[in-house]
Amino acid sequence: MKPYVLPELDYDLDALEPHYSRQTLELHHGKHHAAYVKGVNDTLDQLAAARASGDMSSLVGLEKTLAFNLSGHVLHSLFWKNLAPRAGGQPAGELAAAIDEFFGSFDAFRAQLTAAVTSVQGSGWGALSWEPLGKRLYIEQIYDHQGNIGQSGVPLLVIDAWEHAYYLQYQNRRPDYVAALWNIVNWDDIADRFGRARDLVLIGAD
Repeated sequence: MKPYVLPELDYDLDALEPHYSRQTLELHHGKHHAAYVKGVNDTLDQLAAARASGDMSSLVGLEKTLAFNLSGHVLHSLFWKNLAPRAGGQPAGELAAAIDEFFGSFDAFRAQLTAAVTSVQGSGWGALSWEPLGKRLYIEQIYDHQGNIGQSGVPLLVIDAWEHAYYLQYQNRRPDYVAALWNIVNWDDIADRFGRARDLVLIGAD
């Protein structure tokens, strides 16, 4: 069975400076994200051992651990793609039109997502997601690594609000960190994800 692997970055470690420092990126990607990859692989091994032995007494804990680490791996893999040097600004085309439709304006969208990230209680994320059943964009707060919205949502843009994502550079100033990230948001990547997400068809969808 093919294990999960830590994805390589599309840019050099210092490419996102000054908004995101080399030291922070190196630790965040190379240590924290790597730990989630190891965690999901180790948990899958433990689940295989449980199946082989027929002892499922640890299943509840293993399922929670699997969800935590796999979701952490997925969200971080998306986060790195959502950032790029010499990026930022605003989206264009169909994504921009959809943001206007569902949030009123780009400024209103940005204010809501910023608030979602900065106000997460404890550790978590803020995300712009697509809900294919209702065919709409929405913003969600994600606690730890699991979402607070129904199962069908497809994350398009995620912003990490765990302290390890920003504390080395911004200390306790989470709003400053979020403000800085808007300068390196990769709207091309998000627009591509948006286009593919709209093609999803769920059972029961009209």
